[in-house]
Amino acid sequence: MNLPQLVLQRGKDASIRRFHPWIFSGAIDHIVAPAEPADGDVVGIIDHKGAPLGLAHFQPHGSIVGRVFHFGPETAAPDTAFWVGKFRAAWERRRQLGLVDNPKTTAFRLIHAEGDGLPGLIVDYYAGTAVLQAHSMGMYRSRQVLAQALADALGPRYLTAVYDKSADTLGNAADPAAPNAYLVGSPPTDPVVLENGHQFRIDWLTGQKTGFFLDQRDSRALVGHYAAGRRVLNTFCYTGGFSVYALAGGATTVDSVDASKGAVALTDINVALNGGADRHQSYAADVFEFFRRPEVAANPYDLVILDPPAFAKSRAARQRAEAGYRRLNAEALRYIKPGGLLFTFSCSQVVDRELFTSTVRAAALDVGRPVRLLHYLGQPADHAPSFYHPEGEYLKGLVLAVE
Repeated sequence: MNLPQLVLQRGKDASIRRFHPWIFSGAIDHIVAPAEPADGDVVGIIDHKGAPLGLAHFQPHGSIVGRVFHFGPETAAPDTAFWVGKFRAAWERRRQLGLVDNPKTTAFRLIHAEGDGLPGLIVDYYAGTAVLQAHSMGMYRSRQVLAQALADALGPRYLTAVYDKSADTLGNAADPAAPNAYLVGSPPTDPVVLENGHQFRIDWLTGQKTGFFLDQRDSRALVGHYAAGRRVLNTFCYTGGFSVYALAGGATTVDSVDASKGAVALTDINVALNGGADRHQSYAADVFEFFRRPEVAANPYDLVILDPPAFAKSRAARQRAEAGYRRLNAEALRYIKPGGLLFTFSCSQVVDRELFTSTVRAAALDVGRPVRLLHYLGQPADHAPSFYHPEGEYLKGLVLAVE
């Protein structure tokens, strides 16, 4: 099969040779093909002299026209064996991290898009079920092959089902006749996983993302470390991960707040699975409105967690996101007791660590409280970005001691 070729302009091959996986429209000189490639087609990448540089999925719309999933001189379209090799390599990396055959942790990210050389693909592993999300048309069109390759790569000992949840990420671009569904195997009888010994029921059918925010595993453990003897507020709690760790760490009480009633219900389930329900109270409420409750002002917290959804998903929204983070952190800082702690996060990729830190600093100045920085936080090693793709470092966190 002759692949279409994206021919780069002279001097525009430097980023590809540095293993950056995005090809921007301005780098293309012309396309060599019998016909214009369609969205999601596999294309070859060649420099202006005709030297092959890699393979990518084509995207005709937007500034990024190619997402490179293989760097090298090969010119043939990938077969199932290619994907099996990619998944086995990623599985081995998780084994080296101590996540495979770990009796205390049975959920982790298996494929982290560009970080594992597979831009446009996320696969989270939940105790034998892999939840797949395609974020590009190329990966979406390949999802049946990818699901079977996952099953072949891991084998029946480790994988019993693959669930495709791509309709949630691609929206109108997804095939309306192909809703989210199991591509391999069938649903587990009880979708409960372990994380550092704590139990969590996962809802990948209707929950956000793939059902659980696996990227906060290390930060949840740190909350557990600091929680003893403290009154804790967990905002944007989703399924209650931070709440479970805080209770296990010895918090006197934990309040969990989320605007979603479904999320709050799952938080209550997860708290009950791990004990400590007698020290826990959940609230289905807007976080900003919750902060304004008279009882919050009358009885501030010893530890507050801010883990909101992304405030900006494009550079155009960055200024508005900055204002939102500043307002949110100022509200929280008003209701922390002297000597208390603030765990604050941003998962907005377009808000980098420096901007997030300066925004939280401005919030602290707004309320006039002395603050010390205890920790910088980020995504765990199973969410590691490629060293050549800094855009993959999306999660930023700060732990602040409030005087």
